[in-house]
Amino acid sequence: MDVNFYVTCIGDALKSQMARDSVLLLEKLGCRVHFLEKQGCCGQPAINSGYIKDAIPAMKNLIKTFEVNDYPIISPAGSCSFAIKSYAKYLVNEPDWAIRAEKIANRMFDLTSFIVNQLNIVDVGASLKGKAVYHPSCSLFRKMGVKEEPLTLLRHVKGLELLPFDNMETCCGFGGTFSVKMAEISGEMVKEKVHHIMDAHPDYLIGADVSCLLNIGGRLEREGRPVKVMHIAQVLMSNEEELCH
Repeated sequence: MDVNFYVTCIGDALKSQMARDSVLLLEKLGCRVHFLEKQGCCGQPAINSGYIKDAIPAMKNLIKTFEVNDYPIISPAGSCSFAIKSYAKYLVNEPDWAIRAEKIANRMFDLTSFIVNQLNIVDVGASLKGKAVYHPSCSLFRKMGVKEEPLTLLRHVKGLELLPFDNMETCCGFGGTFSVKMAEISGEMVKEKVHHIMDAHPDYLIGADVSCLLNIGGRLEREGRPVKVMHIAQVLMSNEEELCH
């Protein structure tokens, strides 16, 4: 199957390993991955800050970029996926663009739901020994309704024990620009999240949105917690042979 990969700004600038593992995983599962070089920011920071007009050029750029083919568009971030799937409502005053945006939205998938629901794969052959907690990001879980797919994939990772923890579905406090504009509140939210995570005594914190992982991981590091933070793509590309080196 041919697919487009949407790398996201964080994947491009900060977390290239996550982007690389996402592509390698898709290839491992039989996909031919296309990277359209004209892709850019989805406009989410501006959208979340209320600057819709300023975000429209970025929206139109992505729409035009992904119109060159009709392949599924896969993103390793729920927040970016949801932003792109929401374009049509922001372009309602430009009906032609809104229609084009809706067509793009219908081809947009987050990595985990694409693997489980489109490729019909639940076991990717990964292996990772240890105990882990999974943080469901607000964009993926609340906005896109993707809840069981990441958990299904993780439950099939050989050697990995998934642990429950209190208030796991509570926001970590990142929220994009919220963590900047409301830094004190955000700080208390992530502090509480880390407290609940550490009560479970995990070896790993796993998530499907790098932005949340950066936020929670930063707090874990500041507290000196020995928990390895991993995007789910990294986990699904793990195997025992790699872990031995």
